[in-house]
Amino acid sequence: MISVVIPALNERNGIVETIDRAKAALDGAQLTPYEIVIVDDGSADGTGELAEQAGAKVLRHPHNIGYGRSLKDGIRAATYDTIVISDADGSYPMEAIPTLVARFNQGFDMVVGARTGPNYRESMLKSPLRAILKAIVEFTANREIPDINSGLRVFGKQVAISYFEHVSDLFSFTTSLTLAYMMNAKFVDYIDIDYKERIGRSKVNLFRDSIRTLQYVLEACTYYNPLKIFVLLAMMCMALALVSLIGGIILQLVSAFVLGVGAILLSILVVAMGLLAVLLKQIMNQRP
Repeated sequence: MISVVIPALNERNGIVETIDRAKAALDGAQLTPYEIVIVDDGSADGTGELAEQAGAKVLRHPHNIGYGRSLKDGIRAATYDTIVISDADGSYPMEAIPTLVARFNQGFDMVVGARTGPNYRESMLKSPLRAILKAIVEFTANREIPDINSGLRVFGKQVAISYFEHVSDLFSFTTSLTLAYMMNAKFVDYIDIDYKERIGRSKVNLFRDSIRTLQYVLEACTYYNPLKIFVLLAMMCMALALVSLIGGIILQLVSAFVLGVGAILLSILVVAMGLLAVLLKQIMNQRP
């Protein structure tokens, strides 16, 4: 019993093919009963109507409110507890769904399709931005993450909903969901998938969405593991202090020596702030 939830914004060129491929994959693996839930996020090109004609259950937003919010609404409206999410642009291999579901049924809380293949190439600008986000998320989660924001994944409905308060309504939904699972000691596994060429034009604004994702990831890191972030900042202050003190001694610069002492004091203050953040988090978690 599976609900496949797919957000869509002006995807008339790919929506029917996406639905048909999902049905073929589920029917071929005898994963029945199932439903395809399309969340039409304010499309102006008839995406919702085409999805209905293709046999999907359609939720409609009167205007565009975001990728993450669309997924949240679709997941809440889903009939079954096993949730598969994907995109409507044909870029994810629906034939991989049975493999992901089989792995999920082995006791994992979430199974994610890690994108590979020649179509998963990143621009010179996009690649370093993703690397920075990946490094921050991996630092916080304390584990290697093959793909921090893949849009093809399987998880349980109720567990995911329990984290929605701390999951983004926007583009960074998948990244923040990954963090929520890992920081709550859930079992997350990754399976390589062959990423395909998308149908139509991407809706992602690289600069805007990257900044928003970075902002949300930093907020999530501070919420889930505040001491780790503050310790990192303190280490940076200590490194500055070490360089300044050595430079002050060698060059006999009083100003550099004073800067080093100030950096040491600042690092102590930052660690104290981290301990305070941990205490506040514990108090918040104990509130009814």
